[in-house]
Amino acid sequence: MLASQRRSVILELVEESGAVKVSDLVERLGVSDMTIRRDIERLSSDGLLERVHGGALALGDSRSSEEPGFSAKSLLQLAQKQAIARAAARRVEAGSAIGISAGTTTYELARAVKDVPQLTVVTNSVPVAQLLHESGGPGQTVILTGGVRTPSDALVGPVAVAALRALHVDLLFLGAHGFDERSGLTTPNLVESETNRALVSSARHVCVLADSSKWGTVGLSTFADLSEVDLFVTDVGLPGRARETLRESVGSLETVEAP
Repeated sequence: MLASQRRSVILELVEESGAVKVSDLVERLGVSDMTIRRDIERLSSDGLLERVHGGALALGDSRSSEEPGFSAKSLLQLAQKQAIARAAARRVEAGSAIGISAGTTTYELARAVKDVPQLTVVTNSVPVAQLLHESGGPGQTVILTGGVRTPSDALVGPVAVAALRALHVDLLFLGAHGFDERSGLTTPNLVESETNRALVSSARHVCVLADSSKWGTVGLSTFADLSEVDLFVTDVGLPGRARETLRESVGSLETVEAP
């Protein structure tokens, strides 16, 4: 297969699913990791896709006001997300009440805590609620907020916000579309931003789960400042400058290494 044909296949796959992983492309196209990375770099420089750590995104996913879907986001940095989720899950105790926001990293957190007994989970994530409903541990209670469904399978809007105002959790596990020093935690969805603020207000402690590729990504709306975060769990790929910023801004920073 010629390089131009290979790049055409990569572009088609990105446009179909919204995102692709380098490892999947290596297996599918039968070429080296380095070849795929060069192809993605060329397509990115031509303005045809966005290069990210471990893969590529369709161009629409990079705009501050556009929101990638749950399936597209779940393809990227999966090992990092799972490692982050396992580390965060150690904070969850039997019989506690926790909040889990919508997102692919927080979905992995739900997987990691699904066997914790007597757990009460408040969530605005349809996939999280479905996962815990089908395979949750003994005595678990799952409260789904209700609201309008977004492309990332979050339930948002006035119904969700009203439900959250009457609820209180010990610990909130919060995802983010992106984060940086000036903008804090951001999302491209204005209504989801309002719902995330309500989640933060409902929690005694806030734990953010975000892989390092999200540093420097800024969505349309800020829903929390870094100073509001008690614990930030990310992976070791986070640049040194970003680590210094987080150590100065959040309560505690934990970095984990993906296997």
